[in-house]
Amino acid sequence: MTQAPTPTADTVRRLVRSLLKDSANGTPGPDVRPVAEGGEHSTWWVGTRHVLRLAPDREAALRQRRELRLRDLVRPHLPVAVPTSVAHGEWAPGLTYTLDIAIPGGTAEEHDVSAVGEADLAGLLTGLREVPVRQAETLGVPRTPPRSLEALRRMAVAAAERLAAADEFDPARLHQLTPPGAAQLAAQPGAAVLAHHNLKGEHLVVSADGRVRGVLDWTGTAVGDPAEDIAGLALAVGSGAAVRAATLAGYGARPCLRGLWLARCDTVIRLTDRLEGRDDSPLQLLRTRLGRAWETILLERVTELREDTEDDEEL
Repeated sequence: MTQAPTPTADTVRRLVRSLLKDSANGTPGPDVRPVAEGGEHSTWWVGTRHVLRLAPDREAALRQRRELRLRDLVRPHLPVAVPTSVAHGEWAPGLTYTLDIAIPGGTAEEHDVSAVGEADLAGLLTGLREVPVRQAETLGVPRTPPRSLEALRRMAVAAAERLAAADEFDPARLHQLTPPGAAQLAAQPGAAVLAHHNLKGEHLVVSADGRVRGVLDWTGTAVGDPAEDIAGLALAVGSGAAVRAATLAGYGARPCLRGLWLARCDTVIRLTDRLEGRDDSPLQLLRTRLGRAWETILLERVTELREDTEDDEEL
């Protein structure tokens, strides 16, 4: 198997010169520099107005081609910006690129989301639920089965004991989620929607005034459990803000609590993996996400959940 080439600054400069009129006639063109955040794609800032994303392998290239079509499908349904490509093609045989217009703003790791920003997030969740699922599947968006919260709970309980030994976490906090509670929070049949499935803080574009201006990286989008996006928001902006946004979007207690506990179990497991050398994510980021997911909120009495299925859409 031929090894995929590694993009360099020279690779990016040559590609940019061929794409942007500003770089014609031998002029130097805009500065290029790698984006600090990690990710599946090799991502570069191109001046202050553009972002270049290079797929590193053929599987990523397939997802990027699908993403370009998917962004056009979701854009009319969302109140926040979705990146727009001004050029796309191949930067190496079988490996794609997209040159996107940068959405102004920072990330949710840099700016706190305001109350109005929570309304933006509610609009995002509402819009995703309105995207026709069958059209998304026609574009090749996969359907992902919901995760077992009970299986995740058991993994988190074991991980929490190891975190306790490292003085990182009180495992008694996980006792709030009992096996019957996990069963009660199982995903409901017919509840699948189009989910971004990767709503991390670096994928939310947030302005200095706390408004959510855009959402990046649609390569992991799937038809599946809406609680996964609620869980992602819990890691990005905190459990309180995530649940408030989901409630404003029309989700009831069950999907909100399911998302909350998915996030809580995930953060315990991820931090344990990092401390034991199985994850190379920044340690402080994982600790920050743990704190966000475990914020105390009012909607936590799992044993008193009512039968709350009116917010589940049938497909």
